[in-house]
Amino acid sequence: MDLIVSEKAIAGERIAELLADSKVKTKNVAGARVFEFSWKGNEVQLVPLRGHISDVEYPKKYANWRGVDVRDLINPEIIIYSEKELAIINAIKELAPGAENFIVATDADREGEAIGLEAITYAMSTNKNIGVKRAYFSAIAKEDIDKSFNSLEKFDYNFAYSANARREIDLIWGAVLTRFLSIVSGQIGKDFLSVGRVQTPTLALVVDREKERLAFISKKYWEIVAHCEKSQMAFEAMHQEEKFWDKEKALAVFNKNPKSAIVKKAEKKVRVLKKPVPFNTTEFLRAATAIGFSAGRAMDVAEHLYQRGFTSYPRTDNSTYPASLNLKEILNKIASVKAIMDDVMKVLSQKEIIPSAGKETKDHPPIYPVAPVQKEALNPEEWRIYELICRRFLATLAEDAKTENTSVLLDAEGEPYIAKGQVILFAGWKAVYPYSELNETLLPKLEEGDVVRIEKLDMSEKETQPPGRYSQGSLIKLMEENNLGTKSTRPSIIQKLYFRRYISGNKSIEPSKVAFAVIDSLEKHCETVTKPEMTAQLEQEMDEVAAGKMKQREVVDKSCANLKQVMDLLFKNKESVALELRMALRFSDIMGKCACGGNFVTRRGKTGKRFVGCSSYPNCTVTYPLPQKGTIVPLNEYCPECKAPIIQVKNGRFKYKMCLTMTCVTKKDWVKKDASVTTAAKAPEKKPEAANNLQESVKSAPAKEEKGVESKKEKKPAKPRASRSKKLASEVGKEVGK
Repeated sequence: MDLIVSEKAIAGERIAELLADSKVKTKNVAGARVFEFSWKGNEVQLVPLRGHISDVEYPKKYANWRGVDVRDLINPEIIIYSEKELAIINAIKELAPGAENFIVATDADREGEAIGLEAITYAMSTNKNIGVKRAYFSAIAKEDIDKSFNSLEKFDYNFAYSANARREIDLIWGAVLTRFLSIVSGQIGKDFLSVGRVQTPTLALVVDREKERLAFISKKYWEIVAHCEKSQMAFEAMHQEEKFWDKEKALAVFNKNPKSAIVKKAEKKVRVLKKPVPFNTTEFLRAATAIGFSAGRAMDVAEHLYQRGFTSYPRTDNSTYPASLNLKEILNKIASVKAIMDDVMKVLSQKEIIPSAGKETKDHPPIYPVAPVQKEALNPEEWRIYELICRRFLATLAEDAKTENTSVLLDAEGEPYIAKGQVILFAGWKAVYPYSELNETLLPKLEEGDVVRIEKLDMSEKETQPPGRYSQGSLIKLMEENNLGTKSTRPSIIQKLYFRRYISGNKSIEPSKVAFAVIDSLEKHCETVTKPEMTAQLEQEMDEVAAGKMKQREVVDKSCANLKQVMDLLFKNKESVALELRMALRFSDIMGKCACGGNFVTRRGKTGKRFVGCSSYPNCTVTYPLPQKGTIVPLNEYCPECKAPIIQVKNGRFKYKMCLTMTCVTKKDWVKKDASVTTAAKAPEKKPEAANNLQESVKSAPAKEEKGVESKKEKKPAKPRASRSKKLASEVGKEVGK
């Protein structure tokens, strides 16, 4: 009997169906689902895993944040691999004694190897002599699965060890730094300050870009555009200077007010627009985020499509199709997809089908469609990702696009103006890839010496703009360039930053005040933690483990030595770190001014629900409920009706504004039958979601008697800043291990 493990149930069921000689049976073993079938006349039991079946963690005695010196956690010897999925583990243990071979069919990457090693460990605990083999594949399709299982390979233990090294290092760094900063800042509980080996340098990139934007000083400039006409065809020409930095100079040109211009030169050039290279993970995520997906969601959907056998494995660095991939056969398969049929036929009708090529690696092929599926058979998100992958595949096989670009130099009373035109000669790949637009700008026929009429001049004032914020796609690209994380982990790292409310916005990522506080403090006292260099070095060393050139423990010990140096610096400056963080955090949650003169700040009640209260409590007992979902952004605006502060609530793709008063007249259109308040003054399109969000907050708002205060310290009247700072300094030594 052969015992197989897959990474997920959906993939396992698909693999069983593709391998089985006859019908696949489903049974229960030790409380876990198992697929039973015959393959080449041999009995096979396939146990689908749920990703990792073991957790890397500290023993329970280290769970007390205040009771354990964080430096005691910098010890890999105390880390344990605890059983996470007991039913699956017991099923493997029960089936292993009757198995001759144990075949690992998890995802063919570093994490998949680590998951496989966990399963191997449990199998060998009840059958030490079981033969271990590995099935590597990049698509869950008949041809790929048959080829993989007919040529099973050795299990790559070093690859798995490198993944475990990363897991241990990430646990140690994350636990130690997170506990330290959370304790010294007083942010223990739901709002703890999360810090991580990769997470923090990534956040620093976002914060640094925001600092660039804040430091940017806009400079005014002026543009002059001539509205021209020739042969009853209107067109525009911009002054050759493009940007006038001197207004007087611009006015001097504008006031000439020419009525005609002479064509001094007309040039035409054919431009070739090269087709894109195949999707690797980074480029796929950039494209997916550009059409509205978050990086994490795009990866989840792509993985689901892979597990169902519709697309290839989505985690790859490769952007060159291997010679073994039958591209024309794939085209013929997806030609049956009605929604893209015409575009597939355009590519198939070409005289030659020559793919584009980018960086070539030996891991997995680029992402491509494996099997046809109709639009109606997928949910909207799945279809959008499937179509994106199909169309990118078509674009890589289509011909290059060509345009004719015209540049015309005009002379208007001694002032040079440039008119530019573009005509599409051949749409090529642009015709099958609508995500990249190709526009035309038409000009009349213009030759040297021609006279054109100028109807008017426009002079507009503009300002230089700061560098743009990162999108999720551009941030992932930047992480790749800085060797932060891997193709598999980058989306989840970004998602963690959102979850911890360090950042908000998808297409324009904005760091929170808390993010500034954390990064500023770490950059001042221990810059190493915020820079990508050390993390990049660790990634290289983990690759050395995978290559068998370094041992897992060697890399973990070296990383722990680095962390000890980091903690020495932080403990040396712990009082300064505590003061800086606490002072910054105190002002990070100010929603506005109270009529009494105090500040409205966010608080959490005994149940953990957030609300707004006055900093002058108990002298002022004003409170307001808050939506329990989404990121709250103070706007420094006040409602014209009730005079309460206005906030913005960001929840996923939706955001809306609201004042804090539940019964404000601005909310009269938001009242529902079963709720006293539904959303806010400015309603988002998706009203029910916003309504339910605030309705929940109304139900959970603290009663007046509770005042939303969680500790005795908070019940004391606020002291002047200087005395409070002194008190904070004295408390630090008590809260963090000496």
